[in-house]
Amino acid sequence: MSRKKAINFLVIASILWSIGGLFIKLVDLNPLAISGLRSGVAALVMVVYLKKPKIHFNKTNILGAVFYSALLFCFVAANKLTTSANAIFLQFTAPIWVLIFSALFYKERPKKNDLLTIVCVLAGMALFFTGDFGVGSALGNFIALLSGIVMAGMVLLLRKSEGSAVEVTLLGNILTFLVSIPFLPRHLPDMTSMVSLLILGIFQLGISYVLYALAIKHVSTVEAIIIPVLEPLLNPIWVLIFAGEKMGIMSMLGGGIIITSVVVHEILVEKQLRKSKVKV
Repeated sequence: MSRKKAINFLVIASILWSIGGLFIKLVDLNPLAISGLRSGVAALVMVVYLKKPKIHFNKTNILGAVFYSALLFCFVAANKLTTSANAIFLQFTAPIWVLIFSALFYKERPKKNDLLTIVCVLAGMALFFTGDFGVGSALGNFIALLSGIVMAGMVLLLRKSEGSAVEVTLLGNILTFLVSIPFLPRHLPDMTSMVSLLILGIFQLGISYVLYALAIKHVSTVEAIIIPVLEPLLNPIWVLIFAGEKMGIMSMLGGGIIITSVVVHEILVEKQLRKSKVKV
């Protein structure tokens, strides 16, 4: 695959991810049912792509699937309980939790820029929990923050997993669907909900991950970091245009601090890696 084609795939994947907040809000079902039905459709898409999936059922892959499933439940619940902007921005704190967990569990000593980034992101997070939030929004913000923590755990596990990330996410989608079965509706939802679920499963969760998996090995680290930032930038815009949901000033400021801090940190890390390779 050419680099240009890989970048196009990554851009398309990021745009598809960004429509999640909008279509989740259009589905008139409980968060557990939405998560399960979305994952059920996505699992079918992934099976079609993989044709004969070979999943390694070891401890790391199973835990990775569990964390992935928890991430899906948390993200859908957060979008139902708070604004889509808050949900995606707080989930975007995941790289910082990766740094923290790496220091705690893998004894990887954080560098000065790591610590500075963590402080900046914590400051951005604090803005989401200031002001006059309703009970629902406060709970939604907490679940959104939890989704970032769970996502960090998933990332660490995927790094150690055997096989492709698509196979682990396939297992996670199957698990999500099975867990949601007791919460599925007895009757078919309305047409808007059904179409939204199909869009979520086929495009936002299924095809997007396939495109990401195909592209990620053919782009630079910086491109792999910067291009997916389209998701948190576009997510609130779609919801504003089509659902009329507005962002609070504190959320906009906090989201801007979080995104900027994470992107700058990752670019600095990439530069340090390049310098070390040149020295060697």
